[in-house]
Amino acid sequence: MTHAIPGYVCPDDGTRADVRTAPWCCPVCGGPWDLDFAPDPASSLDPASGPNSLWRFGSALPLPGAFSVTMSEGNTPLLPLGERIHAKLDFLMPTLSFKDRGAVMLAEVARRLGPERVVADSSGNAGTAVAAYCARAGLSCEVFVPEGTSARKTGRMRAHGAAVRVVPGGREAAAAAARAEADLPGVFYASHVYNPYFLHGTKTFAYEVWEELGGRLPEVLVLPVGNGTLLLGAALAAQELARRGVRPPALFAVQAEAVSPLAAAFAAGAEDADPAEQRPTLAEGIAIPAPPRARQILAAVRKSGGTFLTVSEEALAAAHRDLAGRGLFVEPTAAACWAAVGPAAPSDPLQGRTAVLPLCGAGLPAPTAA
Repeated sequence: MTHAIPGYVCPDDGTRADVRTAPWCCPVCGGPWDLDFAPDPASSLDPASGPNSLWRFGSALPLPGAFSVTMSEGNTPLLPLGERIHAKLDFLMPTLSFKDRGAVMLAEVARRLGPERVVADSSGNAGTAVAAYCARAGLSCEVFVPEGTSARKTGRMRAHGAAVRVVPGGREAAAAAARAEADLPGVFYASHVYNPYFLHGTKTFAYEVWEELGGRLPEVLVLPVGNGTLLLGAALAAQELARRGVRPPALFAVQAEAVSPLAAAFAAGAEDADPAEQRPTLAEGIAIPAPPRARQILAAVRKSGGTFLTVSEEALAAAHRDLAGRGLFVEPTAAACWAAVGPAAPSDPLQGRTAVLPLCGAGLPAPTAA
């Protein structure tokens, strides 16, 4: 029932809104929403007894009651990459990326709200995930993509029944076109950046790590950061699990040197990030010049006692080849964390601490880094 869906709250000015009637962003400041939700730390958290999907963490998720949208997402395995480093294989998700964690939440919210159609903007994995889960939910979906998006990516979206609208210009032009459409009546904007339900899906990444490590978290989570949806989800989970007595990890955020506005802001001690120049990089999935949640990302990393790491194009290519040589063929963006802390890293930022990193997208949908 829609009355049971937690509402939105703006993290900057405290504005609150009902999900059923709210605009896609805060009407006061134009920023992304957070969710007016915190799970009860005394509630039972027994994932082993739940369904074979991320919904088994139901007591920690903001959608109470019966769910119907799922493709058994989650439950991705941990695989050792070194003596104290494990990789979580999120490229084994139904649509081959970690974006399924957030997309299933958005599709379930939309199903409960019953919009005429769902719109999203993406240059790849997020659009595919939203298209697939909207298909599962029986929702009409349209994805706005920037010109130059490969036919292989748009073909996957269309295969799931989504309409694909190619927008002249880059990634920001596609986002602006989707947001203009999101202002129309009967439209649900399935934004993986502005809608906080996506973050409450990605937080299951850390809940699963906690489960797989026997009720603890590693000393460090190493996470690729563009818009920061995986890192912010992990920060949410760490905060929630801390209320249950679990020691939170330090968050190490990884960006490509070519486009690293957050790393620059962190190094300068700034609370927000200045827009960066959009330059080509193998890690195109995290090449975001102006992340809307920059302030939250920087604050989360600092609060955790973590840091930012940047990787060169040479290091990205070497890490991509190294993972492939270990049997793990991922998209180049997914190699960024291994480039930052693996054997080819110029230093040892982990300093002997235990760590988990995600391999967050399969290599098939994107060009290789050879």
